[in-house]
Formats: sequence, structure tokens, C-alpha cells
Amino acid sequence: MLRRVLLAVSASQRIRRVITTAPLTRDVVKRFVAGESAADALAVAERLIGDGLAVTMDYLGEDTVDPGQAAAVTAEYIALLERLDAAGLSAGGRAELSVKPSAVGLGLPEHGEKTAADNISRICAAAHRAGTTVTVDMEDHFWVEATLRLVKELRAEYPDLGCVLQSYLRRTPEDCEALAVAGSRVRLCKGAYSAPDGIALAARSEVDRNYARCMRILLDGPGYPMLATHDPRLIEIATSRARAVGRAADSFEYQLLFGVRPDEQRRLAAAGARLRVYVPYGSDWYGYLVRRLAERPANLVFFLRAMRSRG
Repeated sequence: MLRRVLLAVSASQRIRRVITTAPLTRDVVKRFVAGESAADALAVAERLIGDGLAVTMDYLGEDTVDPGQAAAVTAEYIALLERLDAAGLSAGGRAELSVKPSAVGLGLPEHGEKTAADNISRICAAAHRAGTTVTVDMEDHFWVEATLRLVKELRAEYPDLGCVLQSYLRRTPEDCEALAVAGSRVRLCKGAYSAPDGIALAARSEVDRNYARCMRILLDGPGYPMLATHDPRLIEIATSRARAVGRAADSFEYQLLFGVRPDEQRRLAAAGARLRVYVPYGSDWYGYLVRRLAERPANLVFFLRAMRSRG
């Protein structure tokens, strides 16, 4: 119930205005968002990489309906890659990018899929020049087929292009089977969007079981799983499964969100695991933040405690 309420809040323009203009909010958001500018994000990435962690960087924004805005987001990513390269942070994939297809044109009323493919291709080319990779984020359930088509098309030229799958969707085990192939980079997360019951799993326990099932499919396959979860039980299951199937520590990675369980991030890295931090930045942080609260109730506790301490 709480998750559905928060997802409804993420779509409310009235509540968006109240939260984004509250004097305390922006200060608290700094815990979960690296800043509004590329310079802010670059400083956070440099610090995390200096601590032995990898990062994936997301320029916040989605549901673009203007071709000019889609081009501007693409240019932002390319400029970010150039800055990462110049700072020596991108080599070997230490800093990679996460790109939402709808932010670079997928939702345009005309030629959306082609526009997104062209823009992501430009970002991938810049990433290769910088010595790193790109992962295509997964968004609302109605974009799944189009996103998977994009990934399939672009992998012909950029085989290291990553893809995201969400365990709250009933279809995801089948998608995992299809994508668990050699060289395939797949990020598995629980998902932070709303979908009808016939498409999505309603109960959190069902989502967790589906995550564990999908995780086993990916770990048992020859691809490169990227396990995005803060759930200690699922991390323990993943660690045990990887050990059981003889996976080397560098053949998969864990991914955690910036500002969430930083001690666990350092613990996993110290234990020899590959750990990547999802680092979002930009001024359009509202939808991202509220979905993170919906995805994991503990995040809401962090947020409310921070608000209280700031008050």
C-alpha cells in the first residue's frame, strides 16, 4: 500500500511543487543525489572511485517529448564522458553511464524509437572513446519491448551495452533467460514503477522471490550480472550462489544507490566484491527520489530522519 501511495505521489504535479520548493528538501536530497551539475557529480564520482568503488552515472530526467530536449540530454552525457575521460575516471569502466531511453527520445510522438537509438548510439561511441560502457535503464512496463529492441539493435555494434530488467514484472525470468548469454551485461533490480496486477507482482514477497529466481538464472549463465539490491538476504543468496557455481569475484558485480547503505558498500568492496554505486545528478530529481522511497521503505525512513534532523 505504501509503495502504491508513493508511486502516485511521484506523478502528482501539485505534491511535486510542494516538495521541491520546501526549504529543507534540497538539503536532504544531497544525500541521495550527487548535485545538479556535472561538476558536482564528477566530484562525487572521483571520491567514490578513490575509495575503491566503481560508479554508474545517471543524468536525471525522463519522458522527454521535445526532440531538442532529447538532443540536449544526449549532449550532456557526451560532455560528461569527455570530462570523466579527461579526469582519468572512465578507463576500465570505473565510471560508466546509465541512460533512460525516454530521456533521449523514446517517447517522442514521431520516430521516437529511431531517435532514442541514434542518441544512445552517439553516447555509446563517446563511451568507447573514453574506455567505458553504457547501460540502458528500464522504465515503465509499457517501454519494455521497445527498450529490449533498442538494446538488441545497438548490441550489434556495441556488444557491451548493458540492459536493465526488473523483478516486479512477471515476464522478467523469461527475459533473463534470453539475455543470460556470453558477453551480456544485465542489471537486475526490483523496479520502482507501477503496473497492473496482471503484468506486475503485487506482493513484495513475490517480487523478492522473483528477484532470487532471476538472479540465479543470471549467475548460472555465461553473462555478466549486475545485481542491484540493498536487501541483505538477496545479497547473501547471491554470494552463496556465485560461490556454488564457481564464479570469480570479477565476473559479476553488486550495485547500490548513492546515499543508501554506504557502510554496506564499503563492506562488500573490502570483502573483494565488485561494487558499483548508482550516482544520479541533475535538477530533475523529484521522480527519481520518490520512486527510490517507494522501492525500499527503509529509504523513506532515511529521508524522514534526515528531514527531522535538518529541522
